[in-house]
Amino acid sequence: MSLSIVKSVLSGGVIEIAPRGEVDVDTAYEVREAIAEVLAKGRPSRIELNMRLVTFIDSVGISAMVAGFQTCEVSGVKLVVTEPSRFVHRQLWVTGLLGLFGAPEPYFAGAAPAREVLPGA
Repeated sequence: MSLSIVKSVLSGGVIEIAPRGEVDVDTAYEVREAIAEVLAKGRPSRIELNMRLVTFIDSVGISAMVAGFQTCEVSGVKLVVTEPSRFVHRQLWVTGLLGLFGAPEPYFAGAAPAREVLPGA
């Protein structure tokens, strides 16, 4: 399976990078390049790596994420992971890297976003 990456501008100067597919030895460089391209164009307030549609990630993919994180740190930009698939969440947890990327909760398809219910509402 191949990898596709969509970049979007969110509110507040946040850039979202959303890979879809497998981030492995053959495709991990694409994630690193996407982060480098965003940084080459400017300094966003933050980069969100949305991992919801990533079905598989191996150690080379994890290394690419860490390299991207370090590149962002040097540039003064915060890189966080958002909506990791259950597989990605597990790999980040097992490797001890979940906290590095903002300790995101795993994405569950069809789950409603958590909302606070106010008394009397």
